Amino acid sequence: MRAFIALELPADFADDVAAMARRLSASLDGRFLDRSTYHLTLAFLGDIDDAEASRAMDALDAACAGSTSVSLASDSLGKFGCPADATLWLGVAPGPALLSLAERVREELAARDVPFDPKPFRPHITLGRRVHISKKPLPPLAFPLPAQVQTVTLFKSTLSRDGAEYKPLYTVELAEPNL
Repeated sequence: MRAFIALELPADFADDVAAMARRLSASLDGRFLDRSTYHLTLAFLGDIDDAEASRAMDALDAACAGSTSVSLASDSLGKFGCPADATLWLGVAPGPALLSLAERVREELAARDVPFDPKPFRPHITLGRRVHISKKPLPPLAFPLPAQVQTVTLFKSTLSRDGAEYKPLYTVELAEPNL
């Protein structure tokens, strides 16, 4: 199965991301993703078997043990690929708690021999695929307000002609921060 570990976005933050994507889709051609698919990937595992999925769940428990919620603050727009056929994304500021959580997830996966993509962690939320980014100015955009994330999930990803479908396999709730 194809899998990844990601932060699930709080509803208000996801609503703000969706509003931004709608504004962008009015100016840019491409396949913009449905709000229900928004997430922030901590580690992409690729194709794993059931035993590796079980070890990934153990890694998730270990990585999140004692962790409190993570702050998300959007800070930019970016793209992967060429302007004529890009993946458009919303960048998220790499705060210390977010970077630490991503590092712990990857360390725990490695300790359990669960394969994952070793590319450096670049926090982002994918907004659209196959987007044609022209040189004309973008419309005024309201970036999402910062939010606290408490849900880390191992997802199964099934690809189809209509896009990817994500099914949660295992979820860990991060603790509320002590104020």
